[in-house]
Amino acid sequence: MQSLWMLFAAFFFAIMGVCVKLASAMYSTSEIIAYRGLISALFIITLVRLQGGSLKTTLPWQHMWRGAVGVTSLWLWFYAFSSLPLAMVVTLNNTAPIWIAAILMTVGWWRGTQHAEWRLAGAILISFGGVVMLLQPAVHSDQWRSALMALASGFLSALAYLQVRKLGHMGEPESRVVFYFSISSIVAGLLTGLLGPALFGSTPMALHKHTAGGLGLLLGIGATATIAQIAMTRAYRLGKTMVTANLQYTGIIFASISGIVLWDDQLGWLGWSGIAVIIASGIAATFFGTQTQRAQTA
Repeated sequence: MQSLWMLFAAFFFAIMGVCVKLASAMYSTSEIIAYRGLISALFIITLVRLQGGSLKTTLPWQHMWRGAVGVTSLWLWFYAFSSLPLAMVVTLNNTAPIWIAAILMTVGWWRGTQHAEWRLAGAILISFGGVVMLLQPAVHSDQWRSALMALASGFLSALAYLQVRKLGHMGEPESRVVFYFSISSIVAGLLTGLLGPALFGSTPMALHKHTAGGLGLLLGIGATATIAQIAMTRAYRLGKTMVTANLQYTGIIFASISGIVLWDDQLGWLGWSGIAVIIASGIAATFFGTQTQRAQTA
């Protein structure tokens, strides 16, 4: 089932997150975003040339929209880390599948082109409940602005994923979609670094000196981001959208395991229960999605 590519993507996104956490002690957020885009773009150019393909597109505006929405979501997500607990940022950013379900069901109902897939939507909501159980977030009264920014990041992520799906249905290969998003990331990293001090009073961007460890982490971020983006794009292009969205929650499991192994994080019974809920709802969503596809082709 093509939606299962999202499991592969979630695993590599989790590895990327570990690299970002380690690299944040050596580089600014703007640098990490820019370097991530640069390494990913070079990786895609090399891959496409070896395959004899082309990066030329007839859909520049579609890519521009995907890039604008995606990098804005990415910027809001990183910004929220500065003043919110990790658990809250990850939880609010992972509202994307719920937004996807709401958008698709609303559009389908409005146009009368498809029936509401309530079982899949329910599985997504249950998955988010598992995320809350696992991360156990809490917001204080002085954190609402950042919380709203993290929530907006989740909504914009949903729009970006739907645009990825649209580009795939319009015939754009995964490599081309990832390449133009990488270019957008380079531009976004540079702009947020240069304009951040004027707009938000943040520290001016300064390029840090590289070390062997730092370069290794940046290469890891770029490589894992590229692999994850390609797998995610394929999942949304070929798989069932709401099943793919629900499987995105497995990234929380991979991230939690990484925290236990690398930073000795501890999970209580509620956290392990949350992991069980995420896995169960992912299996249920895959089952419901398969049933729906069989009914449509019967």
